[in-house]
Amino acid sequence: MLDIRFLRENPKAVEKSSKDKGVEINVNHILEIDSKYRELSEYVQKLREERNKTAREKNIEKGKEIKNTLETKEHALSALKEELNNELLKIPNPPKPDVKIGKDESENEVIKTVGTPKKFSSTPKDHLEIGETLDIVDVQRATKISGSRFYFLKNEGVMLEFALKQLAFETLIKEGFIPVLPPVFIKQEVMRGLGYMENGGDDDMYIFDKDGIVLVGTSEQSIVSMHKDELLNAKELPKRYVGFSTCFRREAGSYGKDTKGILRAHQFDKVEMVSFVKQGEDDKEHEYLLSIEEKLLKLLDIPYQVVKMCTGDLGFPAARKYDIEAWMPSQNKYREVTSASTTSDFQARRLNIKYREVNENHFVNILNGTAFSTRPLIAILENYQQEDGSVIIPEILRQYLRKEKISPKK
Repeated sequence: MLDIRFLRENPKAVEKSSKDKGVEINVNHILEIDSKYRELSEYVQKLREERNKTAREKNIEKGKEIKNTLETKEHALSALKEELNNELLKIPNPPKPDVKIGKDESENEVIKTVGTPKKFSSTPKDHLEIGETLDIVDVQRATKISGSRFYFLKNEGVMLEFALKQLAFETLIKEGFIPVLPPVFIKQEVMRGLGYMENGGDDDMYIFDKDGIVLVGTSEQSIVSMHKDELLNAKELPKRYVGFSTCFRREAGSYGKDTKGILRAHQFDKVEMVSFVKQGEDDKEHEYLLSIEEKLLKLLDIPYQVVKMCTGDLGFPAARKYDIEAWMPSQNKYREVTSASTTSDFQARRLNIKYREVNENHFVNILNGTAFSTRPLIAILENYQQEDGSVIIPEILRQYLRKEKISPKK
């Protein structure tokens, strides 16, 4: 949520930044509601003062008259406040000044490429064919019992998945991150506070209206919300968490895209980083989270590129976002495996998360970044495939699997 004072002082800038993100906002309408709210708020305050005065003077008749008027106006004030808040929640977080204005992902910027894709003597197989041959991925049986976009991981596939998660946790705990296993259900109003339900975002969620709860699409949603309505001590910052959870997404609007394999699934596991930092320190922290994501990809020795999102491909709560895309030989292109975003103080305002410093309260800046999801497993299968059908295990992961390669079952 934006500071209403910022909106009053910069209406055209807010309207433009929203439009750059593909969201149409009627700022004049919001400011009209705000004006009515402030005017009525002043009137209600005067009525309260008059009520107190008549009470001291023991003027019963006038007191009753003021009480009736006050109840009516307070009800109207409450309705106006709710209307104003609902309108403010529709405004996306403005992009940072360094974010390129663009309409969609086709205008994103590649800012770095690391590593050289391996040349294969024959056409490389895709991860699903490799996984089925090695008996570590089973999509058919998962589809039979759960529907499309679900999968079983089996045998070394399970161990490889756990190895990735273990590597991420060990790396991040050494960096001072606090390990967390968060809930996978959160309240609808909390999810709305995070800014993920606006602008059609709820279409991608599994929502349980009967219980008023939502399944998380990423573990950051639970971890960020953990400090809702809290006042942190400035000495605690930066406060960094690493969390693991199963995540759930409907993948609304993606029908026909990546239907083969496990790249775009309804259920997957993920290790996520979350940082709470002081005002103005999020740019530095953003680069730090990105450097950790790069470090993890380099440990796997997989070619990748870093992509900076343009405004049209930036999520509702994000002020800036980087994706890391790993090389996928079967597709002959890079595909997203991790991302890192700063939401500046946007989520902190909506969830009321502050810190106290020099006798003043400030909203924190909040960031998130993927350590590992299941997608790096896909990149490993494709980049480390061998002509005999086996897959070499990246050296950094062998300590967890206690073997050097995965071979087809005889």
